[in-house]
Amino acid sequence: MKDLEIRNQKIIDAVIEKEKTLCPGSVALIGIYGSFQSGDVHPLSDLDLLILINDDRGWQLGKAFIQDDLGVGHDIYCTNWEGLRQDARYEHPHIGKLMDSRIVYCADEKYREELEKLRDEVRKTLAEPFGETDCEKAEKELKEAQCCFAEAMTEEGLNEVRRRAGGAIYYAENAVALLNKTYFRLGVKRRYEELNAMKKRPENLCGMIEDILEAETADSVKERLTRLMKELTSCFRTARQSLLPEKKPACGETLSGTYEEMFSNWHGKMVQAAENGNRHLAFMSLESLNEMLADIGNAVEIGTYDVLRAYDPNDLKKTTEGFDNVLEQYLREYEKAGMKAERYADIDAFAASYLNKGKAKTEKAVCRIRTAVPEDADRIDALFREMLQTIYHKDDVKGYEAGYLDSFWNGGENRIYVAEDDAVRAFLSIEVYREEQAYLYLDDFSVTAAYRGSGIGTKLMETAEAYAREIGIPAIVLHVEKSNESAFRFYERLGYTIFRDDGDRYLLSKELDRD
Repeated sequence: MKDLEIRNQKIIDAVIEKEKTLCPGSVALIGIYGSFQSGDVHPLSDLDLLILINDDRGWQLGKAFIQDDLGVGHDIYCTNWEGLRQDARYEHPHIGKLMDSRIVYCADEKYREELEKLRDEVRKTLAEPFGETDCEKAEKELKEAQCCFAEAMTEEGLNEVRRRAGGAIYYAENAVALLNKTYFRLGVKRRYEELNAMKKRPENLCGMIEDILEAETADSVKERLTRLMKELTSCFRTARQSLLPEKKPACGETLSGTYEEMFSNWHGKMVQAAENGNRHLAFMSLESLNEMLADIGNAVEIGTYDVLRAYDPNDLKKTTEGFDNVLEQYLREYEKAGMKAERYADIDAFAASYLNKGKAKTEKAVCRIRTAVPEDADRIDALFREMLQTIYHKDDVKGYEAGYLDSFWNGGENRIYVAEDDAVRAFLSIEVYREEQAYLYLDDFSVTAAYRGSGIGTKLMETAEAYAREIGIPAIVLHVEKSNESAFRFYERLGYTIFRDDGDRYLLSKELDRD
């Protein structure tokens, strides 16, 4: 070990001496990394040096040579500041040279300070929680592995298959390291040790890699590489799903226009494909629908759709029927959300409705008020979640507990009123209390975003007050969040005043006349 250290120092001294005569001022600092930094030294270990140069003259210091007396090869190469800054962006896990080099020569302390700034930048990145940007970096390496895998599957010779498999393994290891927001600190000979210490990885990752390396035929390499890539892709799918925000409820705001878009984009193409026997048109239309449903399903609660199961290459008419069945399934999500597809008997009917809706923005909405029935439960729950999202300014809200709404259908005095035109747009739930002083409590009240300010909220309140008078209740009370200023002003205009301060909420009340 002592002899190796003496040899290493001679190499470093030679670099410094050559810099003085060949390119003075080019070298900022020199550091040792690799096995002589980690302590994992073998008699045949070469010296890994970070030779950081300030200008292009420093490239002349690079040299590769073989030391015959020890049978060791050395490659002395330089790195400029731009290369080190690229490493600091942490787009790959091979940054040990930047992070772990032990500085043995520094021309000026300002260079050491600049190096530490880059290291701090990486430390900050590694300390932050795993997020979207981190996932994208890791997925970039995964895609490189997938490309190598695809190339391996198209090759026939063992040598070529192994070469592509080697690329897939290299990028797969990089992908796993980035998925764990770490970098390789040890040499390749201890790669399994580092990979096994990572939490986010396919089970038996190193065992699968070893199986590939043991394979003796092209087919067995392909088979084992396929197993590795399947497990790796599944691992990444889990990581990606962990970053997805909680899905929003299916409602007008999240689904409006999507069914009509699907019908417009692909229904006609599917019919034509069946008529002309065009498998390509049929398959690509189904796949496009599949992608759109997947995109919506990542953000909205719409259930799952097995779109490509509808594809029958020998019966495109049956395939088109399968496409229509998928659209019918999706249309039921529309209906559960209180929506109906925009359909018109002819283009004149569309034009009349289209122009009328343009005027409707300046008019009061015309909605019918009625007592809710059990079939309205899904739409009421969606409106309830929309109300919570508006109040608390977040998407991850929960609907009613199972069975909660049943108390409104049991024939008692409690009521839910809904406002609807072609679909339910608002609701108001009412609980009746007959204690020492009877009162009616307005519990939940939600108007979908597009209908706020249209007048249907006032109609629901008037309906509640009429119901109170009908059953002999003299007063109405309700809670309003202090942060919900628009709602407070709305109730104030209707004659409600503060009865009590309940912390984050006001309890408002109104005495009813007997008229």
